[in-house]
Amino acid sequence: VFFCSAAPPIRYPNIYGIDIPTREELIANERGEEEIAAKIGCDWVVYQDLKDLEDSVLEVAPKTTPLQAFDTSCFSGEYITGERIGDEYFQKLHGLRNEEAKQLRNGVSVGDDILGKGKQSNEGCESISNQA
Repeated sequence: VFFCSAAPPIRYPNIYGIDIPTREELIANERGEEEIAAKIGCDWVVYQDLKDLEDSVLEVAPKTTPLQAFDTSCFSGEYITGERIGDEYFQKLHGLRNEEAKQLRNGVSVGDDILGKGKQSNEGCESISNQA
């Protein structure tokens, strides 16, 4: 089985848009393509190159709408605002928005078997149905 993505691997939260609260939820977080393939159970993974993606969008963009920059922070970790977002911020975000924090906000005790399939790993990378 081959997995081909028309986008680069998403390795970082986009704190200005897409609601991805923790890096641990991202399959490509701190993993190479071979590790990702093994994690999702396929033989080979290939991702779009970020520069090629940007070039293709520039190529098809209407000439009346000149594009100069893209927010590719979820791929590159470089935020469009130029801010340096450090680990301290992401650790705080993780503490506020991870699965355990969400369960506590919803009145569910941490570790409760809310779906009848065992406790989640809270790593966010494997589905609960794949838990032992």
